[in-house]
Amino acid sequence: MLQKDSFFRRSEPGPARGLMPPAVAPQAPPAPAPTNHEAPKSTVKGEDRKEAKLIVGPDIKMKGVEVNDCDTLQVEGRIEATLDARVLLIAEKGIFCGSVAVDSAEIHGRLEGELTVRKQLVVHGTGRLSGKIRYARIKVEEGAELSGEIAVLDKDKTLPGAMPKRVN
Repeated sequence: MLQKDSFFRRSEPGPARGLMPPAVAPQAPPAPAPTNHEAPKSTVKGEDRKEAKLIVGPDIKMKGVEVNDCDTLQVEGRIEATLDARVLLIAEKGIFCGSVAVDSAEIHGRLEGELTVRKQLVVHGTGRLSGKIRYARIKVEEGAELSGEIAVLDKDKTLPGAMPKRVN
């Protein structure tokens, strides 16, 4: 026969043999309260914030969407939307239809509609752009197609509402 005490023997001094203290769940220390000169991180905009990235995957179709507060939109499927973001990436089989205002865009697939790029537009050889295209700087690879109204943004006014200069 086995003796119960041999299984539950304690090596450190404590309560009498056979009596175990009640189990207590470990508690995390309380979070320190912010000082007067320090705002809580949840209310500080832009600090310690991860990139807000939206990926429209292959075989995904989105229609009638307005995308805001997005750092990067990556399109591998099809999206019909209005977009204001920092970066637009369209994959080779990706299609974007609608209105776009971004800092930079890299196009491998298709974009139909209105595109305003405040900084750099890169159109790869498989890229197809059609509609009203405005940009500050552009790089177009051989094989890319651009059609419609294409204009350079005024250097002093690189915001979406700026009047473009006509390219001849």
